[in-house]
Amino acid sequence: MTTAQDNDLAGRRVLAIVTNYGVEHDELVVPVQHLREAGAEVDVAAVSADPIQTLIGDKKRGETVEPTLTLAEAEPSSYDMLLVPGGTQNADRLRLDDKAVGIVRSFQSSGRPVAAICHGPWALVEAGVLEGKTLTSYASIKTDISNAGGNWVDKPVVSDDSGGWVLITSRRPRDMDHFLREIDALFREDHP
Repeated sequence: MTTAQDNDLAGRRVLAIVTNYGVEHDELVVPVQHLREAGAEVDVAAVSADPIQTLIGDKKRGETVEPTLTLAEAEPSSYDMLLVPGGTQNADRLRLDDKAVGIVRSFQSSGRPVAAICHGPWALVEAGVLEGKTLTSYASIKTDISNAGGNWVDKPVVSDDSGGWVLITSRRPRDMDHFLREIDALFREDHP
C-alpha cells in the first residue's frame, strides 16, 4: 500500500457518499484512512448525521463511522474526487437517493474523477453517466452496467478517462490495493 511519503495529497479534497447502514467496512474505512494518511481531506457524507453502521460481507457488523456531513450538506464543487463505496444494502439505497445521484452527476458533468468499488457503480447506473465507459464492479451488477451503456470487464481495477472524466472501479475488497494504487496514480498525474 502506498504511504503518505510516496504520495502527498495535501490540499486534495475527497467526498465519500454512503447511506447510514450497510456500507462494506473495508470499502469505506480503508480508502478513507489511506487518503487521510496521504494528506487528503476526506469528508464522509451520509444520508443523515447518525453514525454509519458498516458491514463485513453484507452480514457481520463492522465498526461504526461518524459522518462528517450529510448528503444534503455536501457541496460537490468543493471536492477533487468522489468515492462511492459498495456494500449491497448501502449501494441499493444510495442509488435511490436523489441527492446522491445528483452528486454523481455533478462530478461527471464537471469532469472530476469518480472512484467506485463493488456495488458502488449502481449509483453511476442510476445517474446515467456510464454510456461508453469501461469499468468493473461486483459481478452481479454486470447486466445493470451493460444496460446503462457501460462496457463491463472482469479485472481487479479499471481506470477509464474517456468522455472527459476519469472513472476508477474495482470489483471487491480483495482488490483494494489495486484500487488505491489507481487513485494515487490519478492524483500524481494531477488531474483536476
